[in-house]
Amino acid sequence: MAVTKKNILNRLNFVLLFIVVFFIAIAAQLVNIQFVEGDRYRGLSEQLTIRTDTIHANKGSVFSADGSLLATSMSQYEIRMDLVTVNGDVFEKNVKGLSKELSKMFGNSASKWETKLRRGKSKKSRYLFIARNVGYTDYVKIKKFPIFNLGVYKGGFIAEQTTVRAHPLDKVAERTIGYDDYRGAPGIEGAYRSYLTGVNGVRLKQKIAKGQWKPINDNNEKEPVNGKDIVTTIDVNIQDIAHHSLLRQLEFYKAEHGCVVVMETKTGEVKAISNLGRSKAGKYYEKRNYAVYESHEPGSAFKVMAMVVALESGKIDTSTVVDTGTGRYRMHGRYISDSKRGGYGEISAARALEVSSNIAFARLIDENFGEKPEEFINPLLKMNLNNKLGLPIKGEGAPLIPSPGHEIWSKNALPSIAYGYNLKLTPLQTLTFYNAIANNGEMVKPSFVKEIRSYDKHVQKFDKVVINPKICSEKTIGKVQEILKNVVFRGTGRSLYEENFSMAGKTGTARTEYGNYQEWVKNKKYISSFTGYFPAENPKYSCIVVIHKPDKTVGYYGADVSGPVFKDIAQKIYTSNHEINLAENKVPEFESVDKNFNKYNKLSDIELKSIPNLKGMAAMDAISILENLGLKVQVEGNGKVVEQSLSEGEKLVKGSTIFIKLV
Repeated sequence: MAVTKKNILNRLNFVLLFIVVFFIAIAAQLVNIQFVEGDRYRGLSEQLTIRTDTIHANKGSVFSADGSLLATSMSQYEIRMDLVTVNGDVFEKNVKGLSKELSKMFGNSASKWETKLRRGKSKKSRYLFIARNVGYTDYVKIKKFPIFNLGVYKGGFIAEQTTVRAHPLDKVAERTIGYDDYRGAPGIEGAYRSYLTGVNGVRLKQKIAKGQWKPINDNNEKEPVNGKDIVTTIDVNIQDIAHHSLLRQLEFYKAEHGCVVVMETKTGEVKAISNLGRSKAGKYYEKRNYAVYESHEPGSAFKVMAMVVALESGKIDTSTVVDTGTGRYRMHGRYISDSKRGGYGEISAARALEVSSNIAFARLIDENFGEKPEEFINPLLKMNLNNKLGLPIKGEGAPLIPSPGHEIWSKNALPSIAYGYNLKLTPLQTLTFYNAIANNGEMVKPSFVKEIRSYDKHVQKFDKVVINPKICSEKTIGKVQEILKNVVFRGTGRSLYEENFSMAGKTGTARTEYGNYQEWVKNKKYISSFTGYFPAENPKYSCIVVIHKPDKTVGYYGADVSGPVFKDIAQKIYTSNHEINLAENKVPEFESVDKNFNKYNKLSDIELKSIPNLKGMAAMDAISILENLGLKVQVEGNGKVVEQSLSEGEKLVKGSTIFIKLV
């Protein structure tokens, strides 16, 4: 079909119409971008060159009972320089002075620094690296260096602030002091996160090159507000004693793991807690908080609980005689054995606890409570032994005291419970009961925190919490206290006896992982413990030591493995701490905390130009301050500063050495 002139014109008109519509659409979009949505797009453009950075607030610090630092946040800075903003004449006039100061601060010769700065200036560097991990004290000094003292816009001074968490005790008590990072939030840091966490600040930054940003102003747009401080119950000296005593014993017995807790009898304040587990390389570290989380069969340590219930019931007395035979006794189709070959024969109930006879306790409890086991179980429940302590620290293990009808109940359940099997308690739960015995029947909740502070202000104080005002009668308490003294004097703990210092407690040796008895016989595994208090009269501290799976070729009985740790801790506290005998003359602890707390804050918050007075400060605090001042520190002794080689007020010379003596 022929193409007519009319068809050609129609096609041309269609093309022209399409072109006109297309250009109208483009024009409309341009108008929309320019006038209707111009502000939005200009804002988006701004976002590409200016950004808001969060300045993380410093977390509050964690202090020991005497004001020593356990955990703190430290500001660190990365220093850079924008050489484009520095006037050429200003640069030439001050570059040598700046180079000299940088040389003094960071090392390298002044000529090398000058070469670096001049090269950066010629290359128009806007983000020249100077130093990283700079402490606050040095940061304040650097801001006053030539050129830098002109600020961001004229001096090109750039300081990127970050915060790091420091632990002066390093890994000691790490699981209890805690942390709050990618690993989780255990311990005190996790439990009191809401108090420790501050309010973040804001800083505006401008893009100066690809991937490079610098602060717009010298100051932050919104200053961060630091978190509140936690004052714990931990005594750093007792903590140090407990940690190293436990570590030595774990290494000697090649044990899998262990824990120790020292608690103040009257208040329940935890003065020391150490939890050490063995790594694949054979080294011990704070692996898990075994004292808080690990529920296990306590073994003979539970005989004290059984004795309390039996005495309170009136069914037996300490003089009640029980026949243990020749050390092997059949009950409900299975054999029960004592550790002494040939057995103990006929002994009193008191002597049965002193020598830790399994047969005696199985017979005493089964024969007196077998028909009505609830008469034995219910008093245990009333003494709070089947309830968690309700600790603020996460992960407390659940105790288990089975009652008739429970899935693990059987005819053998009651006699097994009598000598510490067929039930579970954590070390801290066991210690809480023993502490009640030492405290004349008053059961108090273990505590880890004394108070919360904001600088020098008290925000909240934590008082003693009484779980049970009287777990049993005074008469029963007195009898059990006497037996526990005799355990150390003439019982299973007699190797710990010390004529000049009295201790009371109970050994514990329990089988573990014995589900397959035939396999267990091939590779016997034990849990060794010692729980008690000291001095035996008017106790000041209670303590538990639990060591899992010691090398049985070296030893495994509680008196041999855990007992020496208990004794070492008790003796060192006794010899180094006059509080035990001179409690009346004790300076109130909070007064001591106030002094150390305020002294540390004052010294760490100001820029010192002379040697400060360090006398009376804890070693860790003094060393931290001196090293931040650029001094080399040499230490003699342990405890608090009593002498310093550089006198207060002497001119501070960076790099010089100071000797401090501790007692």
